[in-house]
Amino acid sequence: MIPAAFEYHAPTSIIEASALLARLGEDAKILSGGQSLIPLMKLRLANPHHLVDINGIPGLSFIREAEGFLRIGALTRESDLEESELIRTRYPLIHDTSQVIADPVVRNLATIGGNLAHADPANDHPAAMLAAGAEIVAAGRGGERRLPIESFFTGPFATALKADEILTEIRVPVPTARSAGAYLKVERKVGDFATAAVAVQITLAANDLCSRIGIGLTNVGLTPIKAGKAEGALRGQRLDDKAIKEAARLAADAAQPAADLRGPVEYKKDLVRVLTVRALHRALERAARAR
Repeated sequence: MIPAAFEYHAPTSIIEASALLARLGEDAKILSGGQSLIPLMKLRLANPHHLVDINGIPGLSFIREAEGFLRIGALTRESDLEESELIRTRYPLIHDTSQVIADPVVRNLATIGGNLAHADPANDHPAAMLAAGAEIVAAGRGGERRLPIESFFTGPFATALKADEILTEIRVPVPTARSAGAYLKVERKVGDFATAAVAVQITLAANDLCSRIGIGLTNVGLTPIKAGKAEGALRGQRLDDKAIKEAARLAADAAQPAADLRGPVEYKKDLVRVLTVRALHRALERAARAR
């Protein structure tokens, strides 16, 4: 189908874009990669009267470490993350995630900022960023704000961004020695949304006990889920088979899936359990090698 008529805006600065969003209100949508919004518009499931294209704003595409964070610009394409040597070697959780998003054609256009701001609970980056302990940088007429990822997703397709704000950057703490992560996803076919997926990020202390743990779940609730009880069961513990199995059970308990064409509730919960075990083992192997 062809989208309904809309007015196109191409601001060249954050200030200009923010002013447009404030003036146009709910009639406006931000266009970054467009890989979620444009299909919805073609199906007439989204009918914005105005599109605010932020691709002409300079300085929103970058991947670098600075000030104790991995800093990723909102317009960074998924393919850039997939091909980045820094991401591949230092942030395997993010690299795993970028590799399983849709297909190569989509990854060439889709942006990490759009993936997060769209707040689809089936998207892959939200759970990964929950596990990584990321924070979101937003800019608007009131200046810049830094939002913890735990409070960013307020509902399905809803975030804590104000009406005039734009997600400009994602910040992930730079890993210490013996830190690593993993993202495992089950999908019906390549490029599909997850039936379920699990993101894990761990840090091992010198005595091999778990000093930091993050576990995020994809597409098993109305928002991405941070499996807090599962994290608590592992924090300060040795990650042996018994501890991992208990954490996986708690992660499955945290899942709140709905039955659909991808499977019944019981199947999805058990999928979370199995994927949590596998992701923890993979992250543990990587953390043992990380320096």
